[in-house]
Amino acid sequence: MTERTRNRTRRRVAAKAAKKAAVKSAASKTAEKTKASAKKTAAGKAAARKTTGKRAKSRGHRAPVWIRHYCQGLGDCHLLRFTKDDGSFWHLLIDCGIHGSVKGGSEIMDRVVANLAEVAPFIDVLVITHEHIDHVSGFLSAAEHFRNIRIGEVWMAWTENPRDTQAVEFDTFKVQALSALQRASLKLDGMAALDTNTSRVRDGLRAMLGFQFSAKGERVRAARDAGAALAPKGRIRYLEPNLTPIAPADVGNLRIYPLGPPRDTRFFGIRERTSEMYSAASASDAAAVHRLQGALGRDSVCEPLDEQAPFDPSLGLSMNDALGSNLIAEDDDHADLRRLIRDVYAGNGKGAGDQHWRRIDGDWLGISADLAMQLDDRTNNSSLVLAFEFADTGRVMLFAADAQVGNWLSWQDTQWQVDGKTVTGPELLSRVVYYKVGHHGSQNATLKTKGLQLMNDPDLSAFIPTNEEDAKKVKWEAMPFRGIMEDLTQRAQKRVIRADDAWLKDDQPATHLRRSSGSLVSVQPGGDGLWVDVEVR
Repeated sequence: MTERTRNRTRRRVAAKAAKKAAVKSAASKTAEKTKASAKKTAAGKAAARKTTGKRAKSRGHRAPVWIRHYCQGLGDCHLLRFTKDDGSFWHLLIDCGIHGSVKGGSEIMDRVVANLAEVAPFIDVLVITHEHIDHVSGFLSAAEHFRNIRIGEVWMAWTENPRDTQAVEFDTFKVQALSALQRASLKLDGMAALDTNTSRVRDGLRAMLGFQFSAKGERVRAARDAGAALAPKGRIRYLEPNLTPIAPADVGNLRIYPLGPPRDTRFFGIRERTSEMYSAASASDAAAVHRLQGALGRDSVCEPLDEQAPFDPSLGLSMNDALGSNLIAEDDDHADLRRLIRDVYAGNGKGAGDQHWRRIDGDWLGISADLAMQLDDRTNNSSLVLAFEFADTGRVMLFAADAQVGNWLSWQDTQWQVDGKTVTGPELLSRVVYYKVGHHGSQNATLKTKGLQLMNDPDLSAFIPTNEEDAKKVKWEAMPFRGIMEDLTQRAQKRVIRADDAWLKDDQPATHLRRSSGSLVSVQPGGDGLWVDVEVR
């Protein structure tokens, strides 16, 4: 091989080696780039996953809250569905009942609870706001359907806690007052004739007792206990305003504030906004119980002789006995007295006219009307009131149960420390965009200057669980109260839904109430008017 040939061969080998080295270097650089790209991609994916999680979480926050309001008549039952961070649902049910005066109430509640079981077979939280039959009857009458529903936890007001000394004292008053009112009602029902005033007392007492008994006569306590028994063992939580806002796990930034009932039970008796309202919270409630119980006791033949009575029980004749029959036996020892009462005072004699106005034998039962109002006011004012706040928007939904004036007034000084800031009751009211109107829209269940007029958000909407015809049947002529309806309708720009609205039976979306840019996203009736679904931002 010549030297030229050798040099040519060396050059070829060197070129080939250089090319191979270049290829190897390029491959190495490509690998490094690929590795770097992979790292970048992995980091990007991780960041994307993190961002997606945040976005999903954010979407969960911004997702409309779905609420099914049941329109069973005079009663409350509301199912709230929140979107959890993982996209699943968190259900909260507030009350389940109907007033005993509503015809076919038990059958209606069967339909309500059967639908609940279909829509939400697992309810994370059951809220029992207070001990009135129109809020709890379903737990007893529809118990069979509730067997198809699992409950995660039950929330009640501190006033229902059997281990709370203050709650036990309040409960003792309720039990004694109800017992006395039952006896007074039976006494009034048994009287042969009543004047106009006493008749009104009887009718009013019957109406008040309608909150204490179901259509079949069961006491409200049995229905309340049936609801509490749905909780798994040890899963009943008793709430009061000074608790830290509740933040349900995995439900975004939802905060739930217990606004009432207050610990200061003086607020329970306040039903009017007057300068004397605190005087209504004195010990007169207990005194009324004792006076009525004492009077009923003295009226019973089983009670000891009343030493203060002007005559011996063997003397005289009871008015009911004297007026029991127009037939008077001649051998009756009281024949002359019976004729005198019949002909002169009872208005049965010729020319005597109607003399029933002279009767005072039932007047002493007038105190039962006062006691009935006290019992009703105190029970309503012990309602568990919840405000639902979304931290990302600051918007609030208020579910006021049957809270009356006293409960509302107590919120004025209620506050919480949240994220280093002070949140007050009035401040929460100023951010309300959805209001479940209290106590079917009655006059003393929504405050004016310290209540509704604080709700100044332009997106305010509302729902009233009311039925005007049912209210009239139990002689509540002003439910819902006209003044509240007018102010609420104006403030909510007509976005007010009533449970007795005629359009609910049409099963068509209520486009006249929708405001996609505001709080009320959609409204859809269903069940032939048995419920209405709303979505709230």
